[in-house]
Amino acid sequence: MRTTTTAEATAIGFDEYAASAWPRLYRYAYLLTGQHADAEDLAQTTLLRTYRSWDRVRRADSPTAYVRRTLTNAYLASKRPRAARLEVLADSPPEPAPGGRGGEVATDDHLTLWPHIQSLPPRQRAVVVLRYYEGLSEREIAEALGCSPGTVKSSAHHALKSLRTALGEAGTTWKEA
Repeated sequence: MRTTTTAEATAIGFDEYAASAWPRLYRYAYLLTGQHADAEDLAQTTLLRTYRSWDRVRRADSPTAYVRRTLTNAYLASKRPRAARLEVLADSPPEPAPGGRGGEVATDDHLTLWPHIQSLPPRQRAVVVLRYYEGLSEREIAEALGCSPGTVKSSAHHALKSLRTALGEAGTTWKEA
């Protein structure tokens, strides 16, 4: 994923930034929600919030990280009990963009893992998506989720343990990348 620098964000307007950021925001939102419509809503909500705070966003050390955290917070807020929604899971994730980070896992592995990733609790799912699909470091994930790196490590540990258990029950073998 290409990160927009402060100088680049300051030099471009919101419309240009939104157009260039849309594909990665949508992909990340889809990986979190598992639904095209929900992903579009989440990405649009994120861009609306970004627009409202554009002066602050473009002055941030990393506008891309700022916007990613905005999207993550919107996703986690939608999963809190007061925002109960009907969620229908997708059959498969979108294909990774050519040359994008995190696209190293084979399609067969995606199809095997995807239903199990969708069954994870929201925070664990966000950690797995950010780490293994988006290729972020533990520090970057902690910044995006607004938690400590230790919480990221713990969430990743529990998520991978759940995935190994689920895949073991399904009679599938899987090795961590």
